[in-house]
Amino acid sequence: MEGGELQGRVGALIVAAGESRRMGGVDKLFAQVGQRPLLFYSLSAFQDSPLVETIVLVLSAANLDRGRALVAEYSFDKVAQVCLGGQRRQDSVRLGLIHLADCAWVVVHDGARPCVTQGLIARGLEAAQQTGAALAAVPARDTMKLVAPDGTVERTPPRDRLWAAQTPQVFRYSLLLRAHSVAQEAATDDAELVERLGHPVRVYAGDSANIKVTTPEDLAMAAALVPLVAQR
Repeated sequence: MEGGELQGRVGALIVAAGESRRMGGVDKLFAQVGQRPLLFYSLSAFQDSPLVETIVLVLSAANLDRGRALVAEYSFDKVAQVCLGGQRRQDSVRLGLIHLADCAWVVVHDGARPCVTQGLIARGLEAAQQTGAALAAVPARDTMKLVAPDGTVERTPPRDRLWAAQTPQVFRYSLLLRAHSVAQEAATDDAELVERLGHPVRVYAGDSANIKVTTPEDLAMAAALVPLVAQR
């Protein structure tokens, strides 16, 4: 941390308002991974982090009651609000930010990434001290191709400059709020909105185990990874 100490209150925004469209009818957030629902694991990491003071959980209308029940069952007392998300992911983040107005820093994380660790959270907060914005990412392992709409390759970008973005993504609250306030076009993550302001975003080391569950195959992989991550 800058000066050896993090300045200002830290809030976490767990975004989990998606519709699980690629899960074959299974609601991934409440699918069992080990003995607990998938959403338990991301909430648990932030609940246990000594750097995070408050949590806002953003859910779809269909999952609000289940989310509140999960928070109560596992005594996630840092969860100050379980709120309704929006149509797009960035709408859900914007709605969640309203409940974190007393925070200087916001850690945004996908609820469908169960293998987040306290180390990832801490590294993100440390990296964000440099520019006010940071995202977890891992270097691309495969050769990447830029492909035209007709299916032909346009070019091959240099792999050594390509990184796969993950969450957590960490921002100074005022910066992220401004990025969402002026956003007019859709973005795939919060870092992209901050980039559009011309503001530098720092990349810090993510984790190859920090997968996002979007398919039934991912759910099986998460079930294998969660106990391994817990042993670190």
